Amino acid sequence: MEPPVRFEKVTKRFGALTVLDQVSFVVPKGQTFCVLGRSGTGKSVLIKQLVGLIRPDAGRIYVEGEEITSLAPHELARVRKRMGFLFQYSALFDSITVGENVAFPLRRHTSLSEPEIRERVAAKLARVGLDSIQHKMPSEISGGMRKRVGLARALALDPPILLADEPSSGLDPVTSREIDELFLDLKHHEGTTMVIVTHNIPSARRIGDQLAVLEGGRILAQGTAAELEQSEHDLVREFMKSQGAI
Repeated sequence: MEPPVRFEKVTKRFGALTVLDQVSFVVPKGQTFCVLGRSGTGKSVLIKQLVGLIRPDAGRIYVEGEEITSLAPHELARVRKRMGFLFQYSALFDSITVGENVAFPLRRHTSLSEPEIRERVAAKLARVGLDSIQHKMPSEISGGMRKRVGLARALALDPPILLADEPSSGLDPVTSREIDELFLDLKHHEGTTMVIVTHNIPSARRIGDQLAVLEGGRILAQGTAAELEQSEHDLVREFMKSQGAI
């Protein structure tokens, strides 16, 4: 069986700057792969390439065995339905309600009836611990709640793969841990495969099956948290000692 996510020697340049340099990794089904690194090391570029927002200059990216780097836009849209994307700042539409935000992908990509959409929206919001807030506007809820709504929207189509860009950004430690618990629950109960870009080392320790440290456009080290603690690279060991965001 093909793994849900596979990168093969992926390279991305912006002008003279090489952001990713022959990056390769595999994410097995049902595992969480956390990408760590300092600001500007290409973490967000990596995840945007996986969802097809940026195309690599060289190398191949596979989603559930399908090579996506050369797909036409309409074919890429089909593959994207198999991936949920939680943006760094939730990226909710401010002009519509929480419920309509979660319903957006359902209206766009399914033929569900209105009662079915309302039922799915209520179920997804309940899944992330938010009941009876469908009619609130995003401006009326906290940052942690907006992050949960963003997660509910990312899960609306029941994707087997979830991508998250800095999910704990802007959150207090308690709320960040609650988001981590939601990720763990998704993995354990639904077998969701996740690729998560994060600065938060304690979070990566909690949720990551495999951690990879990006530096200079390359994966400097990859393995479990325990393995990275024993890395031969000083920078990797320093990362793993961090008690907060790096």
